[in-house]
Amino acid sequence: MQETLVSHPPSIGLPSSIDYAALGDRLRAYRVGASLLAEDVAARLGVSRAAVYRMEKGEIIKIETLERLAPLLGTSVASLLGVEVEYYSTALGFLERMRQLEQDSERIIAHFEPISLLLTSGEYLDYLRTMLLEAAPPAGAADAGVSAAQIDEMLRILQERKAFFGKRRPHIVSLVGLRDLERFVHTGLVGRLDLPEAVRRERVAAARREVERIAEQMESEPLHVQIGLVDDAMPAATFQVFGGARRSVLAVSPFRFGELPNIRNGIATVTASPEAVKLYEEMIARLWKGAYKGQAGAARLRELLGRIH
Repeated sequence: MQETLVSHPPSIGLPSSIDYAALGDRLRAYRVGASLLAEDVAARLGVSRAAVYRMEKGEIIKIETLERLAPLLGTSVASLLGVEVEYYSTALGFLERMRQLEQDSERIIAHFEPISLLLTSGEYLDYLRTMLLEAAPPAGAADAGVSAAQIDEMLRILQERKAFFGKRRPHIVSLVGLRDLERFVHTGLVGRLDLPEAVRRERVAAARREVERIAEQMESEPLHVQIGLVDDAMPAATFQVFGGARRSVLAVSPFRFGELPNIRNGIATVTASPEAVKLYEEMIARLWKGAYKGQAGAARLRELLGRIH
């Protein structure tokens, strides 16, 4: 891909291969991930809040400013510039980056547990909030974990992503692990296992509804959604390939939003490396070739639901 060419200030007069719009997106994602407001960054840099917003909108930034921003945001200048892999140590920053990438994507290939959040029902995010709060460390623990405010911000981003997907309808290919779904139905939408039996039964019923929804989507086969059911071990990390008019980007994540979710521990990565994208696309093609699709996939899911009571 040819990066957008942006001219340096007249005093330099040399062309730049830096995509400042993408740089601005990364700045915002890292800022959100660090739970910093624009005014927090502005105060540390000694600039106005408006200046921070302009940076995030793609205004040209001096290298000296980037060198001051990187440690503040917990990253490196190379990652901000996109010349190396982007690393996200918080689920919040990673979700914001995914939101940005989805808005520029024409095709999305995803493997998430139990399924891409873009394809879940309207009630799933309500359950997800409950699960995330249940999974948080107990009050008084040495590790305070993720705050309720951060969880609410994650859910806001997820709501925005789902609304954008529903409106724009980019083509999505979702790879779903049959073994992952079986565990999902057995366990239910829970953040921990020591819940009252009545609560556990209700959460298992909610998980079954999500699997039934997947079966219905496989039967109806909407033009913009393709689902492949893989009866094999799936990669330990979830991933997403964003395909756009100019380039493809790969995101790999340790964070889980299914049963017993994890949003606290792990490092997610984002890269446009052609080699990494190619290797994942080859793996995806192999998994997709052997996957159950359409009516056959729906039948396997209903067989699964019939076996688990």
